[in-house]
Amino acid sequence: MSRRKAWNADPEPLLRVEEGFRLDRVDPDATPGFPGRKIDGLEALAAGAARLSALQERLHASSTAGDERRVLLVLQAMDTAGKGGIVSHVVGAVDPNGVHYAGFKAPTAEEREHDFLWRIERELPGAGQLGVFDRSHYEDVLIQRVRSFAPPEEIERRYGAIVDFEDRLVAAGTTIVKVMLHISKDEQRERLGDRLDRPDKHWKFNPGDIDERLLWDDYQEAYQIALERTSTPQAPWYVVPANRKWYARLAVQQLLLRALEDMQLTWPPADFDVAEQRRRLAES
Repeated sequence: MSRRKAWNADPEPLLRVEEGFRLDRVDPDATPGFPGRKIDGLEALAAGAARLSALQERLHASSTAGDERRVLLVLQAMDTAGKGGIVSHVVGAVDPNGVHYAGFKAPTAEEREHDFLWRIERELPGAGQLGVFDRSHYEDVLIQRVRSFAPPEEIERRYGAIVDFEDRLVAAGTTIVKVMLHISKDEQRERLGDRLDRPDKHWKFNPGDIDERLLWDDYQEAYQIALERTSTPQAPWYVVPANRKWYARLAVQQLLLRALEDMQLTWPPADFDVAEQRRRLAES
């Protein structure tokens, strides 16, 4: 099944956060733009993997000729929403030499001595790379808002700082793909329960996840505000229904494919005489 035949509508505008967006109106079980079943989605994901790998290789190759462009995938979500699955099953299909991964946890003592964007800037992808932020600078307006780790006026400042920061990145050649994986509270309960039921998943379980779950409504409100304040034409947010893991992975793959295809990447020309090198090779 080809990628183009699998979708009956372009998922990009269906998932993009626009004016008037309401997170509480997004059905986490939905599969916007994709009418097929799970088996169809898995086939489409496999078909898209080769295309994604080829485009990422072309991006990486272009950087050897001075092309400064790069892609940054920002993943945000409640616990268990599937960020790791995106990294493994979508980003994992491309050459790891062209990927820069950064997972952001609670800031260290050193990081707390700097502005909240300091540690983010240190992990930005280089030219030709596909960067992945597993959580990101948005933690500093989500958990810090919900947990009151920073005063309200500082949280307000950070929304503007984030928009300015992302505008600078885009102006310098970064295509930013910001994805919120949206699961339901019931689905999260099942996934956390699965981690408790299976000894091979105990290492993934953190008792603190239940503490955060008790603040579910507060987090939904924090996400709503962050999406409203920081979704811009230059760096829009995409909210991906994620109760169906296969759909979430497929949707993120499609967003990355669109980003890379829009770059109209070409292979860098040879900086040597191809015919002359072919002759030398034949005589060697």
